[in-house]
Amino acid sequence: MKLADLDNPVRASWLADQSFRLDPGPYISDSYAAHMFLKRVPRTEPLGEVTSGIFNAGRFKRHWTTDPEHGVPFLSSADIFQADLSTLAMITKKCFRANANLALEPGWTLITCSGMTAGRVTYARLDMDGYACSQDVLRVVPDLDKIPAGYLYTFLASPLGIPMIKGGIYGTSVKHIEPSHIVDLPVPRVDADVEQRIDSLIREAMVLRAQFQTGITDATHDLFKSAGLSELIDFNWHDQPRDVDFSVSGLTSTSLRALNFSPRAQRILDALHSVPHRTLGEICATGQLGRGNRFTRVDSDSKHGFRLIGQRQAFWQRPEGRWIALKSVEAEMVRAVDETVLVASQGTLGDSEVFCRPAFVTGKWQKEFVFSEHFLRIVTGDSGYPGAYLFAFLRSEAMFRVFRSMSTGGKQQDIHEGLRRQIPVPECAPADRQRIAETVKQAYRWRDEADMKEDQALALLDEAVREAAR
Repeated sequence: MKLADLDNPVRASWLADQSFRLDPGPYISDSYAAHMFLKRVPRTEPLGEVTSGIFNAGRFKRHWTTDPEHGVPFLSSADIFQADLSTLAMITKKCFRANANLALEPGWTLITCSGMTAGRVTYARLDMDGYACSQDVLRVVPDLDKIPAGYLYTFLASPLGIPMIKGGIYGTSVKHIEPSHIVDLPVPRVDADVEQRIDSLIREAMVLRAQFQTGITDATHDLFKSAGLSELIDFNWHDQPRDVDFSVSGLTSTSLRALNFSPRAQRILDALHSVPHRTLGEICATGQLGRGNRFTRVDSDSKHGFRLIGQRQAFWQRPEGRWIALKSVEAEMVRAVDETVLVASQGTLGDSEVFCRPAFVTGKWQKEFVFSEHFLRIVTGDSGYPGAYLFAFLRSEAMFRVFRSMSTGGKQQDIHEGLRRQIPVPECAPADRQRIAETVKQAYRWRDEADMKEDQALALLDEAVREAAR
């Protein structure tokens, strides 16, 4: 059952606005309630008047490449929410130059405008500068002479902005939002100092997110350089000879699947075996190297439940998992210990799928979230090989391809239990391992701080708008 917000009750003027309809639907609509609430704010301006443009890129032919020298990273309507942008596909520079509307600039507000997730909001980060972006994403370009970019984003991403954006959705099986549907959306204006404080928080969050991306990338590069495996830093799977016409001898009952003996993957493993190493099974012998526990999902709310993160949400910048009810014992079973590496371990083999991609759990994530059983949980049992160090290794493109080569199963793939234990992990020097681990942990501290600043910006906006509406 859905109830009207007690802070924003149904008013007599609403009845008149809706021709005195007495059915509850219009009055408990989040979009309608937000519009009515903002009418109480002394000063609002239409979105179209505080922006220099609201547009999408339009349809265009996509020509793909795997060569960074000839490509531009491409963001789909799902990619704009990803925390780690290092695994993006690329379109050719020729294709990119043919459409001037493809490129993003930091500070723009991005709104998904097609599909079942239409109406989700984020912003173009510093490390998205110059990236190409799908036509399924609206770009809201702030007029900086009229409104701070961070303030505009915070409003559009707030509990007031999102319902009004989604109120413009049309369509049946495929949802859509057009620029004309949101151009008249009322933007509340509050004290200029408050707007600038909110903008400053968002700009600081953008810098921290860029530092996060740089930190985890540098940690992986540092690991391979320290191990004497620089050739694996910019490893390009598609540049390797194809896995055709090869033979394997000495087979055992471990596996008979051809994919598990991929020559391309075997060359990576041979390189890892050529340096001092320990197997992943040895490192996790007294830790964990297995799937999570299964459990019954019972929907709950944020006051009484736990936020469950699945394979897709684990890679988002700000996860939006469902709330479920769990007993305290169950919650501890599905919570991840600090510095757990979670590898998406069920899925299919498309290059854009998350199957075999790793996520790292520490800080706020470890305290606030529980995780589905569809992850391979990697917990070190050796303090000399911290979880952060393992993550820096496992997030590499080379290890993604090794995990993929260990696939087993039918439609939904899994990672072979025996083969994953045999993965060689470079030893490096103890000082190198600690330095690399600290780089990863610092990156995740920056990420948590960025989340905190965005939350502070939303809280400031909520307080200022409610004060203005009194």
